[in-house]
Amino acid sequence: MFVPDRYTIYNEQRGFAMMPMVLILGGGKGSRLFPLTLERSKPAIGFAGKYRMIDIPVSNCLNSGYNKIFVLTQFLSASLHGHLMETYQFDNFSKGFVQILSAEQGHERSEWFHGTADAVRQVLRHLRYQAQEHVLILSGDHLYTMDYRRLLEYHIWKKADVTVASVYVDAQEASRMGILDCDAGGQIRRLIEKPKDVKKLKFSARGDPKSDKQSRYLASMGVYMFNKQALFEILTTSQAEDFGKHILPLLIKRKSKIFAYEFDGYWRDIGTVGAYYEASMDLLAPRPAFNLFDESWPLMTRARFLPPSRMIDSALNNCLIADGCLLRNVSAERSIIGLRSTIEDGTVIKDAVLMGNDYYHGRFDKNEDEPLIGQNVYIERAIVDKNVAIGDGCRIRNKYGQPDFDGDLYYVRDGITIVRRGVVLPPDTII
Repeated sequence: MFVPDRYTIYNEQRGFAMMPMVLILGGGKGSRLFPLTLERSKPAIGFAGKYRMIDIPVSNCLNSGYNKIFVLTQFLSASLHGHLMETYQFDNFSKGFVQILSAEQGHERSEWFHGTADAVRQVLRHLRYQAQEHVLILSGDHLYTMDYRRLLEYHIWKKADVTVASVYVDAQEASRMGILDCDAGGQIRRLIEKPKDVKKLKFSARGDPKSDKQSRYLASMGVYMFNKQALFEILTTSQAEDFGKHILPLLIKRKSKIFAYEFDGYWRDIGTVGAYYEASMDLLAPRPAFNLFDESWPLMTRARFLPPSRMIDSALNNCLIADGCLLRNVSAERSIIGLRSTIEDGTVIKDAVLMGNDYYHGRFDKNEDEPLIGQNVYIERAIVDKNVAIGDGCRIRNKYGQPDFDGDLYYVRDGITIVRRGVVLPPDTII
């Protein structure tokens, strides 16, 4: 989609007002990511051994030059609050902030958020006196790299009330997303939320007929650029609860100017255990689509000041090893090993994600309950959550091949074994 290269949105008089305020939605119960959400919200889940999922949208904002960020939270938010407060601290001269807005009781309402739009509606009083003319609304559980300045340029160029960032997806993905029907100029005429049979959909325009995009479907990324006035008006004149299901169709019905901004980069919804695991494994590809090593667009997180990782007599093939790890005589292949992991002799790890620990083994006197992967352990196609102690000789590999299972110490989702946070697995446990 054409965006003018020399279209500038900043000037000396209105530059501050033109920079949008950002709202990042912290999400609900996150049932599709259970048990990773057993004790934390979705954006607080660890990713790539040292980050959290909330770091992705916040880093995109900061790299785009947007530093007025509100994070809306409600469900199991203590871990997320702690990470944000310890990570994103600005000096006195930047005027930037990452501020938490939690669900709270007021004089008029004392209820929890009932959807994405309702969450924004309940915090409008905090946004009313902000100088920004635009509001960028983001999700906290997507994996992508995006320069939001291009989105804002397109939004202003089209004189849109709302601009929806979108990507092309295949038929299988389309059934899980909101599908956009646009005219030749990019204006959205219809939004079909999670269609049961996408092949029966008839669109008036879907990209260049000579392109392979014609056989694909334009889907909403859950990234919205609103004019502040339009956002306030729709939220105060309706009780619609969700942006994709309710607000956008209502705006279309009201003949508002809603455009689709076609994003041609990598984007992935990591809202399920299977998607989270696959996205983690994709980081180990020869040329990963999501590049952690791009100095021009760094993924930011908390500075922990940990020592370098140490590997003694170990064989590692295609692994990401986070800071502060100690591996002794370990064999690891196509795996991610998180912060402060201590792994003992003879352990084999294949196709696994180890989230690491919040503290080191040996911190307390009762060492058997502290995070440590013991000797001669075998872990394959699994996710080991934080602060887990695994006794000698344990085998973790979904021995029955079940797609889903609920146990006392572990779960299986999408065929992947998940050892839940803080668990102590006795020696010789077989999963």
